[in-house]
Amino acid sequence: MWIKEVLMGVTGLGAGALVSAGVFALISSIGLIPRMAGKTHTGSYVTWYEMAVLFGGTLGNVMNIFEISVPLGVAGLIFFGTFAGIFVGCLATSLAEAVGATAIFSRRVRLHKGMGAIILCVAIGKMAASILFFYLRWYE
Repeated sequence: MWIKEVLMGVTGLGAGALVSAGVFALISSIGLIPRMAGKTHTGSYVTWYEMAVLFGGTLGNVMNIFEISVPLGVAGLIFFGTFAGIFVGCLATSLAEAVGATAIFSRRVRLHKGMGAIILCVAIGKMAASILFFYLRWYE
């Protein structure tokens, strides 16, 4: 019986590591950190930015897995909310630029028809997965 639990644990850790690597790869591939360093004229601190994103993501995952809460009150909520909002805003801006790159890519591969259908299929797949996730209570 313990073999099933060990396999589930290994599978969960592997899947979590894969998703985490994907998120960090997305952040680095869209150039979020170098762009932020370039805009703020702090290019010599790019390594610090990358380490902050890495440790912040890791710490957030550990706190989520082990259900660790830190009672920081309203001031902590304001502090966290401000920086989380800045990060999400920068990420959204970078993704918007990546969508512009998608249009350039579609022209280069001569995809004249079907780009709307591809985007629609991705959106429908995301929506269907979300509905299944909440309807089947996979989060419990």
